Amino acid sequence: MLLTRKNRLSLVIALASILCLAAAASPAVAQNGQTPDQTQNQNQAQNREHHGDHGRWWDNPHVAQKIGLTDAQKQQMDEIFEKHRPQLKELNATLKKEEATLHPLLQADNLDEHQVLRQIDVVAQARANLEKANARMLFGLRKVLTPDQWKKLQEMAREWHERHRNDHRGPDQRHGVPQQ
Repeated sequence: MLLTRKNRLSLVIALASILCLAAAASPAVAQNGQTPDQTQNQNQAQNREHHGDHGRWWDNPHVAQKIGLTDAQKQQMDEIFEKHRPQLKELNATLKKEEATLHPLLQADNLDEHQVLRQIDVVAQARANLEKANARMLFGLRKVLTPDQWKKLQEMAREWHERHRNDHRGPDQRHGVPQQ
């Protein structure tokens, strides 16, 4: 299948939405009098069980069951994720470093426009590199799904966005009051 730039962007947005869906499906974990280490370990295990480690939405039992993921598919997705994780961590660290370099340039009393614009380009390139690497991983994950599973996942993401679309609006917009 030949993907146009628009289709690739739509795919990346849909997969990113799915990651949000998995994160939102996670219930809160209550403290139960255990030591901090025990509580932290229990919280991490429950967190992985409910929505996966850092975007591992396929480990969310609700999502996996609803779209009909097999254990073999989950294993393939784990392998794809682990293959891409080191590069994604490195690219994310690079982006954070470049953003940290930009911040003091913007806060300086005497702005050096040339230096600021050059660093903005560096930050933009670092962000683009991270986005492309993430898209490659998401494409790999997408290829594991059947067309029916992909449709179900897209529908879950659409429903999640419908339920949460007001979360990004101001209080007046949430209540139907237009802003002037």
